[in-house]
Amino acid sequence: MDSTMPQTVWPEQKVEINPNAYSSVVEMFEQAFLAYPDKTAYVGVGGKLTYQEVDRLSRDFAAYLQSELGVKRGDRIALMAPNLLAFPLAMLGIIRAGAVQVNVNPLYTPHELEHQLNDAGVETIVIFSGSTPTLAEIIGNTPVKTVITVNLADGTGAEIPSPPVDERLTKTLRFADLLEAGEPMDFHPVDLNGDDLLFLQYTGGTTGLSKAAALTHRNLVANTEQTKEALPEAMRPGQEVVVTPLPLYHIFALMVNLITYGSLGATNYLVANPRDPEQLIGAYRDSGFSVSTAVNTLIAGLVAHPDLEKIDFSNYRAMIGGGAPVQEAISNRWKEKTGHHILEGYGLSETSPVLTLNAMGEDGFSAAVGYPLPSTDIILLDDNDNIAGPGEEGEVCAKGPQVMNGYWNRPEENKANFTEDGYFRTGDIGVFDDKGRLKIVDRKKDMVLVSGFNVYPNEIEAHVAKLTEVAECAAVGVPDEKTGEAVRLFIAIAAGAELTEDQVIAHCREDLAGYKVPKQIRFIDELPKSTVGKILRRELRDV
Repeated sequence: MDSTMPQTVWPEQKVEINPNAYSSVVEMFEQAFLAYPDKTAYVGVGGKLTYQEVDRLSRDFAAYLQSELGVKRGDRIALMAPNLLAFPLAMLGIIRAGAVQVNVNPLYTPHELEHQLNDAGVETIVIFSGSTPTLAEIIGNTPVKTVITVNLADGTGAEIPSPPVDERLTKTLRFADLLEAGEPMDFHPVDLNGDDLLFLQYTGGTTGLSKAAALTHRNLVANTEQTKEALPEAMRPGQEVVVTPLPLYHIFALMVNLITYGSLGATNYLVANPRDPEQLIGAYRDSGFSVSTAVNTLIAGLVAHPDLEKIDFSNYRAMIGGGAPVQEAISNRWKEKTGHHILEGYGLSETSPVLTLNAMGEDGFSAAVGYPLPSTDIILLDDNDNIAGPGEEGEVCAKGPQVMNGYWNRPEENKANFTEDGYFRTGDIGVFDDKGRLKIVDRKKDMVLVSGFNVYPNEIEAHVAKLTEVAECAAVGVPDEKTGEAVRLFIAIAAGAELTEDQVIAHCREDLAGYKVPKQIRFIDELPKSTVGKILRRELRDV
């Protein structure tokens, strides 16, 4: 790695960004197309694409959407696909046509998909062929009229066998065919501005049916500009090589990897299936990467992989962790290999998503999620909506140009989720350290109340993760006759290791107050996770 890498000092600079630096995300990409035409933009299943090829193919798709399907500004089009080369082509075609992209998890159940398509009013869906059985189950209950299917190597010309399209879906269109059909058609550029909707980004629906954060072009332009200011050492135009194992339908990878680095002319390695160890390690091993984004569980798998030694870190700049807390033990192991800690950040779908980020070059593991990004104001409110005092915990509330104006068609929820003076209530409990960095204590709903004391699962998990025998762990609250609630801890033991309940309890008692020590220990082969890699505590509560 580059030992002469300059050190970030942005927390002291009080930098402000221009959220209108570009009229739209489309303008950002069109400037990149002009600046880096012959540079490789994406590498993935089936081959690679230059910026010039991405420009041409996405333009052809946009022309087809306009000419043949009558897509107009503001129409919602769903994109339901893994990290294939077709994803950026489809996305750019959708937004160049002026439409709003509805990001859909390709592993959704029929029930989840039906709700989302109906809620967004989707009439056209671009869907991976392997996900079509899910759509076939419920398409009759939705407004969907046009189904465009994506195969593994679409956009590259390569022929790679893909899952068949469900035979219950009739009159589907092939994405590859539409790219070809759109080539001679006229494309009519849409005069987009910052107020135009860009994405409907659905939340996980942990408290009921999922709802969509309505994100505008300005929201994403702003967050891109904020991220560039926060990490200038890892934002070298035309030089960065990015590995993308996190799904692009998730706002973190979509904003950082695809949009931010796409605007800078980076080469992006798309990992279609990060659960395949060879695909995952291969992308890092073969790319000469400089930047990546990941979640704690994915990085833990990387540092434990025997081929880690084969990765060339000479071009390395930053690993950005998000989506779930980065554990100290994992960050320490990463630093042993790279010389740098994982840069942990924090944000939500509703905030496009990044609100805070640790600065490059800081020594030691902070257990914090970093400083507010430029042009971002974060306050902590107590239960009475008073600002928490120095060192006191409170609900994290944020204001900035990356924060959504509201949820799609949810006026009542918008009232409840914003303060009177316009701060978005995140539902997370945080505290500022003496350097001004935010530390997330936990989600309100994940907090465990033991005999009147607040217990935060993250604290317990981080402590137990220090045991080398622990591969991963998660703590939840369960009913208890004596204490109201008790802590139940789930542990997946590392391969070849042995660990007993007594050893875990003894370890916890060394550094945790008595009421925080887990009352129940459950050993489990693997913790349930979302497709993004977040541990699903809600599923563990019933185990």
